Amino acid sequence: MAAKAAKSGTQPTAPASKGQRVGSGAGRPRQSASAAKGVEQPRRRKVELTAREVALNVLTSVDEKAAYSNLLLNRSLQQAELSPADAGLVTELVYGTIARQATLDYFLNLFIKSEVKRLNPWVRSLARMSLYQIRYLDRIPAHAAVNEAVEIAKKRGHQGIASMINGVLRSVLREGDALVIPDDLPTAERIALQHSHPQWLVERWMTQYGEETAEEVCVANNQPPKVSIRVNTLRANRDELMRELENEGRTVRASELSPSGIIVESGGNMANDHLYRDGRFSIQDESSMLVAEALAAEPGMNVLDCCAAPGGKTAHIAEKMGNQGRIVANDLHEHKQGLIMEQAERLGLSCIESSVGDAMALKDQFEPASFDRVLLDAPCSGFGVIRRKPDLRWAKTPDDTASIARLQRQMLSAVAGLVKPGGILVYSTCTIEREENQRAVAEFLRDHAEFVAEPFEIPALESLPQAGGAGVQILPNQFGSDGFYIARLRRRG
Repeated sequence: MAAKAAKSGTQPTAPASKGQRVGSGAGRPRQSASAAKGVEQPRRRKVELTAREVALNVLTSVDEKAAYSNLLLNRSLQQAELSPADAGLVTELVYGTIARQATLDYFLNLFIKSEVKRLNPWVRSLARMSLYQIRYLDRIPAHAAVNEAVEIAKKRGHQGIASMINGVLRSVLREGDALVIPDDLPTAERIALQHSHPQWLVERWMTQYGEETAEEVCVANNQPPKVSIRVNTLRANRDELMRELENEGRTVRASELSPSGIIVESGGNMANDHLYRDGRFSIQDESSMLVAEALAAEPGMNVLDCCAAPGGKTAHIAEKMGNQGRIVANDLHEHKQGLIMEQAERLGLSCIESSVGDAMALKDQFEPASFDRVLLDAPCSGFGVIRRKPDLRWAKTPDDTASIARLQRQMLSAVAGLVKPGGILVYSTCTIEREENQRAVAEFLRDHAEFVAEPFEIPALESLPQAGGAGVQILPNQFGSDGFYIARLRRRG
């Protein structure tokens, strides 16, 4: 089984602590002969980088090496000794520049004869990042963004590059509000440029959901993700936890989507809160919380989570079971087992046991019909979590969706036999692609007459128009949560 293209329900966290400065090097420098003999050597001066230089390094690596923006950003912030305000600026510049890349390139190409794609990667990233500040960040004066870009160009390149950057950005400033995406473009092209998505993806969503909804999804994907947490009901109820958070000075409200969810509207990084360390809550997207609701596992049941890492849904299932029964948390990658068990320990959950293996081979590891509940949170294209991982939109191709859909169908068939008669199999993804969702389930039901799709109640979704087929599809524009698909399939008794 391939690694997950996007693990559903996770939320990026801010840097936990300060570490090495950027530029200090990943490894130990080779010792000179005099150093080996104990002669004191002059200390190498650490390189200080500004917030914009840190952001530029991340953007260049994402562009040039196809690095994952969230992983590289977190690592870079941990290494850089930046103030909280500067760390926030780096995060905004990285995610915002990546998210608005198509729009930025459209405007830059109006002033760059050779086109943006022909520039050196770091120069291209600098031009994009600087234009992003001018166009989208009101709190940064335009002249400051231009001056900083010119200084970086001089420091990293030469006067010729600095002059080019200065000329392009000042041309942009002269155009002012006249710099807009034309309204008379074909609809898919206009949406793609105005909201910065691949045109092929916009066309797919227009076919699946219509022009209006497709554009609303694109708009939602460019909004900052909400911070949502899930109360550990073994240690508190939602109202109690909300009062505790409010006493800390945070602004919170109850989730309208999940009965266990709380939206934190202000208050900083929740992973640093003592209530998190004490296991009072987990950080999880609202849509992702609905998976355990659909599974409806009860105390004493035998449950299999086929692709469990990092363990958010596993822990939620255990909490709903009252920590009574058995949950096998399986994942392909051995190193991810630590993440699952760390969650379990923090939350005080003893009914979870780890398993390492390919989900396709679980049928050989366990007896047939041995689980009351089976969850397959499948690998997917991840198009429901673009607001959290903006580079996903540029990393995927139409062929990727087809190949992932084939894997999903194989996985569903592979784990179906582990469900007891009368038991439930829940299939979930963090994408909005029908080929990976409704069509995958439809083909499964066609080939497995022993299963039937079963509705499950989510009050907040009752008034929403749902796409045809089994399961529930949540779109990013509907609740400001992740795009998610959940299907509940019961094995006939």
